[in-house]
Amino acid sequence: MPKTSTDPIRHALNGPTMGTRWSALFHADAGLDPAPVQAALQAAVVEVDAAMSTWKPDSDLMRLNRTPTGAWVAVPAGLAEVLNLGLRICAASGGAFDIGMGDAVRAWGFGPEAASAGAIRAAMAAARRPAHEVLEIDRAAGLVRKHTPIMLDLNGIVKGFGVDKLAGTLQGFGITAFLVGIDGEMRASGLRPDGMPWTVAVEAPDPERRAPHSVLMLQDAAVATSGDYRHHVTVQGQRLSHTMDPATGGPLRSSPASVTVVTGSCAEADAWATALMVLGPQAGGELAAHLSLDALFLMREADGIRPHAVGALFDSPMVSAAGREGLVRA
Repeated sequence: MPKTSTDPIRHALNGPTMGTRWSALFHADAGLDPAPVQAALQAAVVEVDAAMSTWKPDSDLMRLNRTPTGAWVAVPAGLAEVLNLGLRICAASGGAFDIGMGDAVRAWGFGPEAASAGAIRAAMAAARRPAHEVLEIDRAAGLVRKHTPIMLDLNGIVKGFGVDKLAGTLQGFGITAFLVGIDGEMRASGLRPDGMPWTVAVEAPDPERRAPHSVLMLQDAAVATSGDYRHHVTVQGQRLSHTMDPATGGPLRSSPASVTVVTGSCAEADAWATALMVLGPQAGGELAAHLSLDALFLMREADGIRPHAVGALFDSPMVSAAGREGLVRA
C-alpha cells in the first residue's frame, strides 16, 4: 500500500559522543522538522560528556577529582544525580560497582594515558574504601566533597545516563515512542508504528566479529551490557578486561564473558551490568534475584557460551535452546 501524507515518517538520527556515536529512531508526523530534534539530542550528550568525561581535563568530574579532600565543590545537577546513583549502587552491590576506581582505570591504560607499571603497582597496593563511604553529596545545594583521596570514574554508568538524557529530550518534543542508544546501551519507549516492541540484539561475546546471541523485544525498558570482549589490554601475554575489580585494584581475572541487565533506566542498567560482571554468576545471580533484577550472564565454557538467566524476563531455556534466534520480551 502506498504511503499517504498522514503516515508517520521514520527518522533515524545519530551523532558523535564519548568516543562512539549516539542514535535515535522514531516515527513522527510529516510536519516535524528533525533538525531541531537532532540539535537538541546532540546538545544533551555534549552536556553529559562535558560534565562527566575523564578524557576532558576541564570536565566537572575532573575538576572534582583535582579538588583537595574535605573541600565542598559545586557540581551540575546531572553530575550530582549520577554520583548519587553510583553511590547507591555501590552500597547495594557491596562495593562491586565502585565509581572510585579512576586511579586503577588510568593505571591500566583504559584512560587517556598508556598503562604505567608504577601506577599499576600503586593502584593494586592502595588501601581502598568504597566510594559510598568517602564521598558526600548535598544534592539540594549541588555540592560534593571527598573525605579521603579518591579518583572518580563514571565510565560504568555515564553512557547509560546519556541514553536516559536522549530519551528525556525526545519526550520534551512530545515524541513518546522511540529507541535511543549509545554504543550498546539502549532505551525503548512505547511501540513501533506496527504495534510491535522495539528489537534489540544481545551481542555474542566474540572479540573477532559482531553477531547477535539473542534478541530482546523492548517496550518502556532499558538494556545495558558489560563484557570482556571489546575493551581490553594485553599484559605479559594475558588479555585483561577493562572492568576493574575493587578488591584488587586491577582488571577482573575471572568473570562472565558478558552480563546484560534490563531495567527501567539505562543508567541503572549500565551500572548493574558492571556490578554483576564483578560479582560473577553465583554471587551476582543471587543479588540480582534478591533485588528482582533481570540479568543474563553469558559464561565461556569449553564447548561454547553457556547462558545463566535471572529474573522473569530472561527465560533461560528459551535463550539457551534458541541461541541467536531467541526472543526475550521486556
